[in-house]
Amino acid sequence: MNNLAPSSFVAQDMRNAPAALLDALQQRFGAQFSRADAVREQHGRDEGAIFAPPPDAVVFAQSREDVADAVRLAAQYRTPIIPYGAGSSLEGHLLAVQGGISIDVSRMNRILSIDADDLTVTVQPGITRKQLNEALRHQGLFFPIDPGADASIGGMTATRASGTNAVRYGTLRENVLALEVVLASGEVIRCGTRAKKSAAGYDLTRLFVGSEGTLGIFTEITLRLYPLPEAVSAAICSFPSIEAAVRTVISTIQLGVPIARVELIDAATVGLVNRHSKLSLREEPMLLMEFHGSPASVKEQAETVQELAGEYGGQAFEWAHTPEERTRLWTARHNAYFAGVQSKPGCRVITTDTCVPISRLADCLLASVQEAEASGIPYFLVGHVGDGNFHFGYLIDPDDPDQRMRGEQLSRQLVARAIEMDGTCTGEHGIGIHKMDYLVQETGAGAVAVMRSIKQALDPDNILNPGKIFRNPQPLR
Repeated sequence: MNNLAPSSFVAQDMRNAPAALLDALQQRFGAQFSRADAVREQHGRDEGAIFAPPPDAVVFAQSREDVADAVRLAAQYRTPIIPYGAGSSLEGHLLAVQGGISIDVSRMNRILSIDADDLTVTVQPGITRKQLNEALRHQGLFFPIDPGADASIGGMTATRASGTNAVRYGTLRENVLALEVVLASGEVIRCGTRAKKSAAGYDLTRLFVGSEGTLGIFTEITLRLYPLPEAVSAAICSFPSIEAAVRTVISTIQLGVPIARVELIDAATVGLVNRHSKLSLREEPMLLMEFHGSPASVKEQAETVQELAGEYGGQAFEWAHTPEERTRLWTARHNAYFAGVQSKPGCRVITTDTCVPISRLADCLLASVQEAEASGIPYFLVGHVGDGNFHFGYLIDPDDPDQRMRGEQLSRQLVARAIEMDGTCTGEHGIGIHKMDYLVQETGAGAVAVMRSIKQALDPDNILNPGKIFRNPQPLR
């Protein structure tokens, strides 16, 4: 596992942008190009606990042509290119660990077409999920993938994101239909169609989804949409223990209840959320649930789950039927990360992202809670438990080597446990920098070698977001 320094990540094999490239970018992009320290620093930090030098410069792309031209110029000088969207990554995806140029696509935030009859939309990569859903709402449609942060669609696609609705609607893998991608040479290709299925050649769309900016940069993304449900109801329910809450979820899924969201918050994290969001929730393990469908089906789902919860000691059901009430509950859940961070000023978060088969969820969670409690490291715990995905956030002082070591040890132990249970080291955040060794542990060296060969075939000079997913892959030429 990476032994991260207390306040920095020591970059290796730096390939800083040469003066000739910087001059060429300045000439091509003018005011869309910046070498200002504040701009570089902004594009050299994410929400994770890893520190790295900032990029050498930033290009603010506004079109497909801008992205392609920037990549072509960087390719001439074999200089790294790092895509940047909303900056909400937790695993160091946007860090310039080998130097290079950040390409900010946040200004590429237009909806290019909405095809309501086919339930599809084509967007530029910089649009955020909230911007997209605000535009779709007026047509009675929505895009359900909700990772919590108001991430860009490009970043979500690059990390194969999911979130609170994944138990019913799936992840980005199931909801991206087609892509326009700029390759390492600057060539622009398209893959996928708006058709519901295809058997035409290799599935390049699925290859690029989750590639974390290492195989290409997205300039257009076509997504699957869904009608806004006729009825929506949400509820919270408290439990005497984490195990009781998880057993309720397992029974719900195994019974086939099409629940839209089911989130776990442990007792300590409920306390953090109460203080951060000024709420008065019972400080016990809690499930937040949401049901979508017709009024009759929502009522049936809710009654079934309430009955199951009662069998495991669930109590104090609180229903939220209006949009305002639901927003209050889900805002509290989405703010759990920030509630944890603000509980320990100056801390950074080592975030875990394991996912296990739901039958093993209780075992994995309980053993991991025991380890975290014994460590003395403050933490928070939330989970998209309907699909077996959960997150510990270990709150560490970034300048305390002992705390970082203990936090990383907890992360290692959790990942090893999840993999032993046929799970994964990352359910939705991606590998980035932090999980490179975990990837080998999970898939084996042979599978990583196959991935590396794909990377080298598409990016022989290793300029697209280098230093991510694989440890120091070398250019072929």
